[in-house]
Amino acid sequence: MITLRLTPTSFEINAVSITFPVAINSLKDCLKANFRQTNTKNNTLFTWDDLGIIAYSENGELVDSLTLELEPEAYDFSPKSIFSGTFYFKDEDISKYYNSHKNERVELFDGDDGGALVLNNISAWFDVNDDAISAIEISPYQSYTRGEGIPKDKYTIKPLDEAMLHFTDFGFKLSVIETLMYEKEVLLPKFDLYEFANWYQPRKIDIDAEGYDPIPEAEQYFKDLPIPLRLASELTEIYQDGGNDIYMNLAPFSGGAVTFWDIESTEDVKQFPNLKTVTLCYAKEKAYNEFIEMGIKTEWL
Repeated sequence: MITLRLTPTSFEINAVSITFPVAINSLKDCLKANFRQTNTKNNTLFTWDDLGIIAYSENGELVDSLTLELEPEAYDFSPKSIFSGTFYFKDEDISKYYNSHKNERVELFDGDDGGALVLNNISAWFDVNDDAISAIEISPYQSYTRGEGIPKDKYTIKPLDEAMLHFTDFGFKLSVIETLMYEKEVLLPKFDLYEFANWYQPRKIDIDAEGYDPIPEAEQYFKDLPIPLRLASELTEIYQDGGNDIYMNLAPFSGGAVTFWDIESTEDVKQFPNLKTVTLCYAKEKAYNEFIEMGIKTEWL
C-alpha cells in the first residue's frame, strides 16, 4: 500500500521525504515497483501500472510532478490499475477531505485566495468528473503577490515596426507559437499563465475555477500576439501533443482531451517554406490531407 503524506513541514511517499524536482531513481526506490517509460517530444512519462501513478519529467531524469489516477484512462501512458493507496493532507485522507469540502473555498495558507489545496509549497489539484475525483495532480506551487516583481508592460501587446506573419487559422498559429516561444525561445516573452493572471489587472483570473476551458484573456493574448515575418524560417517542424506548453498555458486542467485548438485550414502554411514535418493530434481530417498534398511529412500522434 502506497502512503503519501503532505504536512506543513514535508511531503513524503512511504515515509521518504520528497522534494521536487526529484530524481527518478529516488522515486523508484521509495515506490518499490516496476515502471515503464514513454517519451514524447516535450516530456518523459514514467508509469507505475500496478500503483496507478504517473510521473512527468522535462529532461527524463528529474520528475517535476505526479498524478494519481483514480479512474481508468485510455492513453498509452495510462496506468493499468487505478491508485489504491492513501494520500494524507494534514493527517486527513485527501479524497475524504475533498468530498467534505468541495462546496467551500478553502484557504490553506496566508495569501491563498484560489481555493487550492496547497501546503509547504506543494499543490494538490483535483480533476473531477461528475462530483467524483478522477485524478490528483501533485506538483510544486509558486505563490505570487498580485503583480509583484512583474514588469508592468511584460504582457502588453506592442505593435511591430517590421513585417509580420498573418494567420487565418488560430489552431495553426498556436502550433507555431509552441515551437517559436517554448521550444526555440525566439518569440518572447515566454508566456506563463500563472504569472499572467497575477499581472492582469482588469479582473481577477481564477485559474483553479476557470482552467478546465481556455481562459479568455490568455486566448485573446495569443490571438493578438504579433509574430515577426523573420521568424518564419525557424519553423521546420510542428509537433502537437496534449501536454504542449501552449495548451497548458491556455487551459491547464483540460487534460488535453479537447478540440479547442484543431487546425482547420493549411492556408497559413505558405508563409513557412522550411516546414517539412507535422505530427498532429488537434486537426481536422481535411487539414491533415492538405498537409500531405503539400509534400509535408504528416502523421497523427
